[in-house]
Amino acid sequence: MAAWRHRGARVGFEVAFLRRERSGYRVDGHSTAVQDGHAWGIRYELTLGEDWVTRSAHVVGHSPGAVHEVRLVGDGCGRWRVDGARAPELDGCLDADLEASACTNAFPVRRLSLGVGDEAAAPAVYVRAPALRVERLGQKYLRLEDDGAGRQRFEYAAPAFDFSAVLTYDRFGLVVDYPGIAVRVA
Repeated sequence: MAAWRHRGARVGFEVAFLRRERSGYRVDGHSTAVQDGHAWGIRYELTLGEDWVTRSAHVVGHSPGAVHEVRLVGDGCGRWRVDGARAPELDGCLDADLEASACTNAFPVRRLSLGVGDEAAAPAVYVRAPALRVERLGQKYLRLEDDGAGRQRFEYAAPAFDFSAVLTYDRFGLVVDYPGIAVRVA
């Protein structure tokens, strides 16, 4: 179990429950927020293979006057279906990244196992909140020296948003500090 408080872009909270399964991992979570004066929430269920590659995501979003739902299914090799339809614009993405989740930034870090000084591109299937619009998001991770307290640090960049930050992860590979987005509280 892990929980984060949103900060910066929105006010809110996320909680995620992770469990090991026979063929990989399952993550069930909720994220709620108030953003630009509007409350919204999402519920998500993600499955990942042993290799930390996202295999599926089911996300339900609630906002004033609307309920949205999206189902993503990946083949583990970078090909995706969104609500049953093939989505070639997402080819090459191995991770699902939920805009409302700090938890999903753990997956590429675990999957890539970068050494200090190593950098990798990790394009993701990006699900925006609360409308659950799906798009491709280019991302890069550069492994930095640990913080001295045994926590891993990565320079993260999402050029489409002109965003970069140094993310800190605990020994389990979960985000502890995501500047401007979330901070771990449990």
